[in-house]
Amino acid sequence: MSDFSIDHGMVNWADGPSVIVAAGRDDETRPMQRHSHARGQLFASMRGLLTVGVDDAVWVVPSVHAVWLPPHRPHAARSHGRFEGWGAYVAEDLCADLPSSACTIRISNLLREAVMRAASWPLDRHQPLSAAQERIAGVIMDEIRTLPPEPLGLPMPLDARLQRIAGALVDDPASSRDLDAWAAWGAVSSRTLSRRFVSETGLTFTAWRQRARLVRALEMLAAGQPIGAVAMDLNYSTASAFIAVFRQAFDCTPSVYQQRLLAGRAGA
Repeated sequence: MSDFSIDHGMVNWADGPSVIVAAGRDDETRPMQRHSHARGQLFASMRGLLTVGVDDAVWVVPSVHAVWLPPHRPHAARSHGRFEGWGAYVAEDLCADLPSSACTIRISNLLREAVMRAASWPLDRHQPLSAAQERIAGVIMDEIRTLPPEPLGLPMPLDARLQRIAGALVDDPASSRDLDAWAAWGAVSSRTLSRRFVSETGLTFTAWRQRARLVRALEMLAAGQPIGAVAMDLNYSTASAFIAVFRQAFDCTPSVYQQRLLAGRAGA
């Protein structure tokens, strides 16, 4: 996947416009190899789904959210199916009061409209933004600064034993092993596993595992898999149980979410 059809040299300009915005599309599923930018980066999908990996977390980016990455933060990304999205790149010296760690935010209508306006500007490092353009750039930065973070990340533990367990769960979130079985598999006591998952990720083992399943569910829904098949493959007891958990996390049912994705692709 191209970096929103913009050359990496441009987004790493130390000088130039305060905010650079680029929008693009890709019709194929592609991984974006681990890299970083000198500028802070906010990026999002308009149609399709992204997963983004940083050192200590995996982030899911459905179309109503965006991921913020501070300058020089290494990350990798992957689109799932046809994708259309945008990236806003903020000059490093203007990022001091923006979030200092990677996070996801829910996109406001104001942010979306400001980004779309900025995406139409010509890219020229020697041409400063006009006063009107700087006001729009300021709106984008204000929205990054003030919009509340959303809990769509999958924070990874620091302990090597817990990392091994977490990695196995990411690979197979439907596993039927319980906490005690995972502890034995990872050569750690159940008490330590439970305690350190909370202290290192901010989530209980059960909540973390549930979130890992939802990350995979979003990917499967983006691939067009039926709701019942997703529920079964992820080892939910019933489709209704899966729908209830999904609705609580995303304020809509899996079918509504999938319909929005597929409708966006049909209109692309």
